[in-house]
Order: sequence, then structure tokens, then C-alpha cells
Amino acid sequence: MLFKNTKVYDVLKYMQRIALPALAALYVALAKIWAWPYSAEIAGTIAAVVTFMGAVLEISSAEYHKQEDDAVDD
Repeated sequence: MLFKNTKVYDVLKYMQRIALPALAALYVALAKIWAWPYSAEIAGTIAAVVTFMGAVLEISSAEYHKQEDDAVDD
């Protein structure tokens, strides 16, 4: 398992599913209103980070559940 502490996992999962996508949407909206630069680049970067985090968290979750299943089978 990549994350031994479930609190760390929970915080990262919250950031990946809610906080970072909301931040990207907020920046894009405010950039349009206030003519801020690089809105597409920033939103794209955040989307790439969210995608990477989702993959890493899914791998961690799968490993955790595999360990649980192995423990039950013993």
C-alpha cells in the first residue's frame, strides 16, 4: 500500500475528487472575468495532476483491498 496512514489517503482523495477540480473551475471562471493569463494552461495542469493522483490513489486502494482479501483467506 502506498499510503500507510488512512488520513493522508483521505485528504489526498478529497483533494483529487473535489478541491483541485473546483480550484481549476474557479480559476477558469475568474480568468475569464478578470482577463487573467494562462487559464487553459493552468486548468490543463490541474487536470493532469488530478488524473495522476487518481491513478496513484486507485493503485493504493487496490493494493489495500488485496491485502485485506489475503488476510481474510488465511
